[in-house]
Amino acid sequence: MDRLFKYFRINLKIIGRKLFIFLSARIELRAFVIISSLIVGILSGLASALLKNFVKFLEVEPKIYLNHLNLGIILPFFPLIGIILSVLVIKLFFNGKLSKGISNVIYLIMRKKSDIPKEDIFSHYITSGLSIGFGGSAGLEAPIVITGAAIGSNLAKGLKFNYRTRTILLACGSAAGISAIFNSPIAGVIFAIEVLLPEFSIPHFIPLLIASASAAVVSKFLYSGQIFYLVTEVWVLKAIPFYVILGILCGVISFYNIKATFYVENLFERFKRYRSKILFGGLLLCALVFILPSLYGEGYLSVKNLLAGQFDRILPSGFTLKFIDKNLLIIIFAGLIIITKVIATALTTNSGGNGGIIAPSLFTGAFTGFFLAHLMEYLGVTHLNHSNFIVVGMAGVLSGVLHAPLTGIFLIAEITGGYTLIVPLMIVTALSFFISRYFHHESIYSAPLGKKGIIFRSDKEKYNIQQMKINQIIETDFIVIHPTTSLRKIVDKIIHSNRNLFPVVNDYGKLVGIITLNDIREVMLNNDLYDVILAYEIMNTDFHSIDIDTEINKVLEEFEVNDFWNLAVTENGIYKGFISKSNIFNKYLTSWTKEQIEDI
Repeated sequence: MDRLFKYFRINLKIIGRKLFIFLSARIELRAFVIISSLIVGILSGLASALLKNFVKFLEVEPKIYLNHLNLGIILPFFPLIGIILSVLVIKLFFNGKLSKGISNVIYLIMRKKSDIPKEDIFSHYITSGLSIGFGGSAGLEAPIVITGAAIGSNLAKGLKFNYRTRTILLACGSAAGISAIFNSPIAGVIFAIEVLLPEFSIPHFIPLLIASASAAVVSKFLYSGQIFYLVTEVWVLKAIPFYVILGILCGVISFYNIKATFYVENLFERFKRYRSKILFGGLLLCALVFILPSLYGEGYLSVKNLLAGQFDRILPSGFTLKFIDKNLLIIIFAGLIIITKVIATALTTNSGGNGGIIAPSLFTGAFTGFFLAHLMEYLGVTHLNHSNFIVVGMAGVLSGVLHAPLTGIFLIAEITGGYTLIVPLMIVTALSFFISRYFHHESIYSAPLGKKGIIFRSDKEKYNIQQMKINQIIETDFIVIHPTTSLRKIVDKIIHSNRNLFPVVNDYGKLVGIITLNDIREVMLNNDLYDVILAYEIMNTDFHSIDIDTEINKVLEEFEVNDFWNLAVTENGIYKGFISKSNIFNKYLTSWTKEQIEDI
């Protein structure tokens, strides 16, 4: 595999360099980017179609083969087998490294100049296919988004595009991935804008549209399947109060999904041995899927059953309780599925499998809408259109979990033909987004970035400040003073300097103090002390320093909490320079202005 990657990298660089030289001399850059977006869309659509067919194969063929050999007893352990295979692939072919989740793509955009490792083109594709194909309770969307982003990023690197254009092609790959996996080109574009792009402008729109549309065409051509076939009925005015209730319920469940995801993630961090993670998570997942078969895989088959009115199929095969009404039993199981789906997903991804949260969010939202509609009918409150509430519930939970209401609206409208429900979709997604954001300010994608020192302070600062590094804003033109330097020499240095701060550094390069004009103001006018007082006697030792590798957000926190104007910078204890509030502010303004005027 390493040899394959090396061969691919070398040839991609050679081809990219020749292609870039040839086209850049003949085609305007804007047109060149559009052509590149078309290529990214086609490749991402191809990857998506192949992944869907790969998963479809794994869902069917191994079961037929095992049943033929009378080994059906192994089937309940399929999710564990998928996780084990995924882990083995990672260890054998990808050096045990796999950065999961779309939050990692956001991190790479902000901190690594949209430079996604080439291995991500293959690693997420293979591991997610194995995990979900064998019954892992997750979705294909995040892996295909990362695959598409990796295709866009690496194509841009091969063509020597700058960071801004590389980010556009990365977003094109992500949009193409969503478009291809759902056959929803509009939702793909909106997802890229809402979740990934630092700042949207009109020039971004055309490449995104082309990549998304081309991916949908390729996927449609190579994969004839459709997730849902449905044309919803027109909504009625009397149902509006219940859509409001659904929006509130979706918001609460979205908040629960986010919290449960991170709770399980923190639980798995306590395991010191990887085998323990695999066995604990895999076996628990198998148990959940055995008790609640609807949790198997992406879960779209269960959603189709709900939309088709086959409500009893959410119950385990042959399961009945004589003392409980069947409709009540269906409601109880629907509630259990809503609660446990996110746990099953977290078990899948944290025990070694790979998958995304979008499909589980859609699944949970569908069951939430069904739960409310069926409960109201069972209690005799009113009759609600189950299909409409299932569809709108999908958008509601997706909006609340991702904090992306527009993606929720247009994705569901496209994949279900539910544009007739645009008003209920707007109501439910808005309420769900508001409630989820109120209780948990960060989305499921942005929250993990806090562990890496990234804090979203405002939309404008979101990407510009996060890209700053200490070594880019450090100031080194300070006159260094030795601890034994006399006051006379210190005054002479002050006269010839435009700084009012002077670091005192010993023979080992360690910062031991600082001298400011305020520190020597009283003794400067006394000439008798010029050759008597030395630097270490008047220096200020009450200073604050940070390491050169400190995250920018921790630096900003130091400035804000302690009201500092300057901070000393050290590397392994050795003095390097200072950073100031004003320099950070100037750097931010410069980068923001440059991005505003830079053409793609």
